[in-house]
Amino acid sequence: MLPLNTITDPVYLKPAHYSRLERFYLSLIKDERDLPFVKLTVAISLSLIPLAVLLYLPFVTGWWWALVAIAYQFLNNFTFKGPFGLMLHCTSHRTLFKKEFRFMNHYLPWVIAPFFGHSPETYYTHHIGMHHAENNLEEDESSTMPYQRDSLRGFGHYFGSFFFTGIYHLAAYFFRKKRKKLLYRSVRGELLFLAFCVVMCVVNWPATLVVFIIPFFLYRLIAMMGNWAQHAFIGADDPGNAYKNSITCINTKYNVKCWNDGYHISHHIKQTMHYTEHPGYFLKTIKEYEDNEAIVFDGIHFLHVFIWLMRKRYDLLARHFVNLGNRFKNDEEVIQFLKSRTRRVLTGNGSYVSVPG
Repeated sequence: MLPLNTITDPVYLKPAHYSRLERFYLSLIKDERDLPFVKLTVAISLSLIPLAVLLYLPFVTGWWWALVAIAYQFLNNFTFKGPFGLMLHCTSHRTLFKKEFRFMNHYLPWVIAPFFGHSPETYYTHHIGMHHAENNLEEDESSTMPYQRDSLRGFGHYFGSFFFTGIYHLAAYFFRKKRKKLLYRSVRGELLFLAFCVVMCVVNWPATLVVFIIPFFLYRLIAMMGNWAQHAFIGADDPGNAYKNSITCINTKYNVKCWNDGYHISHHIKQTMHYTEHPGYFLKTIKEYEDNEAIVFDGIHFLHVFIWLMRKRYDLLARHFVNLGNRFKNDEEVIQFLKSRTRRVLTGNGSYVSVPG
């Protein structure tokens, strides 16, 4: 158990000056605080994509091919995956380029995203069109409510359902809601990506496996692990309350690398808030966190939360739990509180959805 410490997560500090190249980038984008997104996009375009192209070239073989494949996987999964995924998240909520350059907003979801396993526009349609609209409640196809959220078996069912039938359930949701444009965009993006991978497998299946298929699997696994952790602790008395169905992780290197993604409570409260504003908003509204018994962790991120839940290491979670308002006397009380928030939540008709765990 920890007291609320000084916040070290990134906020915006306006530079004293910009280089000529930076001023050019700024002429294209809507918000100068998003300049790091342009730089990241350029870095990915000049490193990851050329490596992907090399893997398809017939004269790159043997050990050279293997070295390029290792470099590609390292850059994709350890250098760029997190920052890119959360950049796509931020730019889905707040478009990056100015109106006169709006065609460039398609570059991330349609050109860059497939290299990280994202089928075009399905992230936007799922996250903006469905997840935020339903707020992890019953009609959210990625809801964690019906699961025992410290159960590895339960997560296996959750991930398997998303991986194999996720696009079907998403399309069915948009069909029920009569949201035809989002239905079309999600199905179009998924089918085009799958068809593209099939064609590229005919061209060069080992390269396609490395460049597109492995990132596809890893992205969907990590995305579900993240969503599970973000919505692992739910207050059954008010599951639609963002303070009680989400968590916040502060003072972690993950927030520096991934644009303050740890502030999931305030993100659900104000989904278009710029990522640099979350630490300040958290401190300004700390009373609401206290009054709603919000769960805040210090020094860890969602992957820690997920792994420790799967191992049922509530002692480690309690060690990093921020005792807002001094609600708890000791770690044992925190552990009991956390366990109460991971139980399956009743649906509206008073029954549990039939799922494992």
